Amino acid sequence: MTQIDKHAKYRITENVVSREIDGEIIIVPLTSGIGDAEDDLFSLNDTGKAVWKYLDGSKTVEEITDILDREFESTDGDIAEDVIGFLEELYARKILETV
Repeated sequence: MTQIDKHAKYRITENVVSREIDGEIIIVPLTSGIGDAEDDLFSLNDTGKAVWKYLDGSKTVEEITDILDREFESTDGDIAEDVIGFLEELYARKILETV
């Protein structure tokens, strides 16, 4: 997997669109080569949704994890590990790009 830089800013690529439907975020690839197959849809769990809303290229990974640490009152660093793992998966699937 790609090493995500906690000091870098990332954003969702233009290769996907996302919509919130009944509280669930659905990600739809617009081009082939996104995800595992051309017609894959992705949905996000609550943790993914919490991260997704900050992936607009305006905040570093470290800033996002700091916000989520406060939001979820975490002190053990699990959130940073989860966020980086999630971002690595999005980056590998070409859903995420570096700003």
